[in-house]
Amino acid sequence: MWNTRGQETTPPLDIPLKLSGTFGEFRATHFHAGLDIKTQGKEGFEVRAIKAGSLKRINVSISGYGKCLYIQHADGTTSVYAHLQKFAPKIEAYIKQYQYEKEQFTIQRYLKLNELTLEEGEVIGVSGNTGGSEGPHLHFEIRDTKSSNPLNPLQLNFDIEDSIRPVIQGMYMYSIFRDKASQKTPITLNKENDSTYVADLQHLGGTFGLGVRLFDRQDLSYNRNGIYNATLKINGTTRFSYTFDRIDFKDGKKIDALIDYATYKEERIRIQKLFRNLGVGYSFLPKDAPNGYLVFEEGHSYQVELMVEDYAHNKTYVSFYVEGAPYERPSPLPPNSDSLSPYKDYLFTHGPYEVYLPKETFYAPVKLNLSAVNDTLFIEDTKQAQRKGFTLEVKIPEGLDSLQLQQLCLAKTNPRAKKDDNPLQYVWTSKKDSLLKTTAAYTGTYLITKDSLPPSIEPLNFVDEQWMSNYTHLKMGIDDDFSGIQSYRATINGQWIRMEYEPKDKTLIYDFDDIDFKKAKLDLRIEVKDNVGNTSVYETSIFRKP
Repeated sequence: MWNTRGQETTPPLDIPLKLSGTFGEFRATHFHAGLDIKTQGKEGFEVRAIKAGSLKRINVSISGYGKCLYIQHADGTTSVYAHLQKFAPKIEAYIKQYQYEKEQFTIQRYLKLNELTLEEGEVIGVSGNTGGSEGPHLHFEIRDTKSSNPLNPLQLNFDIEDSIRPVIQGMYMYSIFRDKASQKTPITLNKENDSTYVADLQHLGGTFGLGVRLFDRQDLSYNRNGIYNATLKINGTTRFSYTFDRIDFKDGKKIDALIDYATYKEERIRIQKLFRNLGVGYSFLPKDAPNGYLVFEEGHSYQVELMVEDYAHNKTYVSFYVEGAPYERPSPLPPNSDSLSPYKDYLFTHGPYEVYLPKETFYAPVKLNLSAVNDTLFIEDTKQAQRKGFTLEVKIPEGLDSLQLQQLCLAKTNPRAKKDDNPLQYVWTSKKDSLLKTTAAYTGTYLITKDSLPPSIEPLNFVDEQWMSNYTHLKMGIDDDFSGIQSYRATINGQWIRMEYEPKDKTLIYDFDDIDFKKAKLDLRIEVKDNVGNTSVYETSIFRKP
């Protein structure tokens, strides 16, 4: 924790700060690295620098953080402001010049120290919904400048009203077997008072782990957010504990090991494990920390206590007693030749497919069934957490002409596709040495297919030969039915123009103020390419007074 005592910090927004996401909360693929601050369901609020500093980095992306600014401060921290609609004028002018130099809209620019300085409270941009945002909000982070690791922004003492205790939705006891597999049993909780849940006496023998479903809220927000601290004790001794003061981005790659992954896959319910049975560490939970196992011996009595806490120190407790019951001590298991060891590499060939699983693809031994029928490969979903992707290669059929070869790709079935959606998902595919290849494969059903349709391009706010002197923007719609947009390029009178791409509404927008063309006739050309190389070109002429 860095020292913020006695410091006054300007909030990034002038409106009351209401949170839709907290630091460290469990997300589908990562631990949340900052605060999601609500913007009343709309865009356009001024965003301010929380402290004086030097603009360190400007990022413009159609995914991830979208339009994002990084400001380095003298106290060794860097503040991050993501999903912005636009930047402040001096920052916008700086990055626009760079985009025109590189002839590229999506761009990342690192600045020298003090190349562009900002005062505390200075407006640096406007809140928006760019990148991977699913609704208007400001994603705000504080990072340790030296390590780039995220720190909990609530340590800045922003004025966020919070008098609500965390809520326990459910609790489960997991039997830990000799092969480290587990089986869960729900524990019925009764609310004793405003802060405490209790359960009936449990009769258990052997080794167990505890799992919980829980969330936290603040006074002015109904979003279900993550907690700050969890501590599990047995007979007064801490067996598991974490506190979200800081995290490492590498932690997110192992998030599936800290939830009941099978239940999440089958029921879309996230149960957080308060034990580690998969042998991995986290920056907030080192390998040498207690693993959370609760061992109940026959003839002994135990008190199990759980405390969960939010950053405002609102606490919720769970307490129950366990009488140790008889159980059969497990004997060592003989090696299982049917299981894949997580510590070995494997190479499988099925039909035209070759599957390479590097060591540590999975956390624990797993039985993985693979089979192929014609052009389709079936890799059984084991419901076990997969630590990383594996490599999938398939031989390209012979006798294809150059166009057929270009359009060939891999796809994966989409089990959650709606009735009118494509039942297949494009899988990023490279072609080399007569092979189709993808390097981030996960369990599922794969097949060889093709994308033969080029992207679509259409004008949205004009028609051919139209006079547009009174227009501020030129707006186009672009879309692709399968593999997705890979790149686009737009020119007027042969000169590259900066068209902003927004995938969520499938638009390209050009601001006429960018360039003062000397001719009234503007010859517009837009070329759009999808991920397999299908290309569409749109050409027209419009008119505008110089």
